[in-house]
Amino acid sequence: MSDSNAREHLDAKHERDRERRIEAIKRWVEYIESEPPETWGPQQNAVVDDQLDAARSSGTSADHRQHVEDVAAEIIELRTESDADST
Repeated sequence: MSDSNAREHLDAKHERDRERRIEAIKRWVEYIESEPPETWGPQQNAVVDDQLDAARSSGTSADHRQHVEDVAAEIIELRTESDADST
């Protein structure tokens, strides 16, 4: 396989992966629109918590770990504000 063929193969794989991620996001949006937050909220929290645990145990730098925690805190803050606005 030449370098250009390998590159084309890799580009095609990345495009398929991208399309799968977009489809998964669309399915998640459909799900959260059809179910109450009490159902999907804990599921989403579990995913975020698992991602944070994985980041902590991956040997990443303290700066990167802090960035992940900051993003998670922003998400929690936005969710809290959104919940307060909807009541």
